[in-house]
Amino acid sequence: MARNKYPEETINQILTVALNLFIQKGYEQTSIQDIINELGGLTKGAIYHHFKSKEEIMQGVIDHLFKDVDEMLSGVRDDKELNGLEKLRKISRVSLSNPAQDELAAATPNLLRNPKLLAAQIEHMIEKAIPVYIQPIIEQGMRDGSIRTEYPRELSEVLLVLTNVWLNQAVIPASPETMLRKVRLFDEILKGLGLDLFDDQMLQRYEELFRLSAREISIEK
Repeated sequence: MARNKYPEETINQILTVALNLFIQKGYEQTSIQDIINELGGLTKGAIYHHFKSKEEIMQGVIDHLFKDVDEMLSGVRDDKELNGLEKLRKISRVSLSNPAQDELAAATPNLLRNPKLLAAQIEHMIEKAIPVYIQPIIEQGMRDGSIRTEYPRELSEVLLVLTNVWLNQAVIPASPETMLRKVRLFDEILKGLGLDLFDDQMLQRYEELFRLSAREISIEK
C-alpha cells in the first residue's frame, strides 16, 4: 500500500489496522511490526512520525472509537426540545440502532483476551460518559420532573455499568436467552427507579446483538 500523502488518512489507516489486530490478537500480542506488515507500504519511521509508541497508538484507537459516541451523547444532552427521560430513551435507541454495534458484538468474545481494550472502555465510561453526559441528563430530568431520584451520580453509574459490563458477554458470557432475561430484569429494575426506557423494539434489538455475539463465540470454538 502506497503511503497516503494526506496525514489524516494515514493516521486513520494506522488506527484501523491497529484496532483489527488488537481485536484479533490482543494488545499485548500485537507488535509495531505486526501493524507495519498489515499496512504494506508504510515504514516503521512513518508510523513513529505519527505515534511515539504502541501505547500512543492504543490511545488513538480509543479516541477514534469514542469520537462518534461522544458527538452523539453531546448532541442529545444539549437538545433543548427533550426532557431528561426522553434524552435517556433517545440515547438507548440510537446506541442500539448504530450499525457499529454489530461489529462490536461480533468482536465481543475477543475482549476477554483484550483486558487493556476493555479497561480503556470502562475508563472512558467512568471518567467522561457518566459525568459529562449521563449525569447532567439525569439532573435535568430531576429538575423537569421526568426522573425521580436523589442519587444522580449513582443512577448514572448503574445505567452505564450494568449496560456495558453486566450485559457485556465479553465480561459475563451467557446464552442469548440468559442475556435477554438479564435485559428484562434490568428493565424491571429501571422501572422500579422510575425509568421506563425499554420498548419491545429495543428488547428485540438486544436479542439480535446477543445472538450475533453467540454465533461468533460458536465459530471461534
